[in-house]
Amino acid sequence: MDKRFSACEVVELGVQIEKNGRAFYSEMAKKAGNQKAAAMFEFLSDEEKKHIAAFREISAAACDYEPEGAYPDEYFVYMNQMASQNVFTRKDSGAQIARDVRDYIDGIDVALKFEKDSILFYEEMRKMVPENNRDLVDKLISEEKKHVAMLCEMKGGCAI
Repeated sequence: MDKRFSACEVVELGVQIEKNGRAFYSEMAKKAGNQKAAAMFEFLSDEEKKHIAAFREISAAACDYEPEGAYPDEYFVYMNQMASQNVFTRKDSGAQIARDVRDYIDGIDVALKFEKDSILFYEEMRKMVPENNRDLVDKLISEEKKHVAMLCEMKGGCAI
């Protein structure tokens, strides 16, 4: 049987995603070679720092929370697949991924995938956190969507 996640574990995956995102954007800002792209990556790195703090706030409540309703095994299989396929759930992977990209355009493509995967993951996470934290998760999802728009603008357009 696939692993079942507690609400606390799901939120901690969110923290790991944001930590790797911050490391990725910080590294990309150093190697962008384009002042406008470097400024955007610095901004996104700062945004991820704020998201880490937000997830820590949610984590304090989520670790003592038991989600309402029964989740079928298929739900946990789905969450497990989402977590295992999101490269940013692996500890310390963000900076290494940034070092492996060729240029800032490649970095934008990686970031777009990361941001879109994060949105999908956070939308599912929303179901597992206490109800009084769901507005905060909604705010984080909204900010991730703004990041997608910003990255698309920098790239000169995206087929979303």
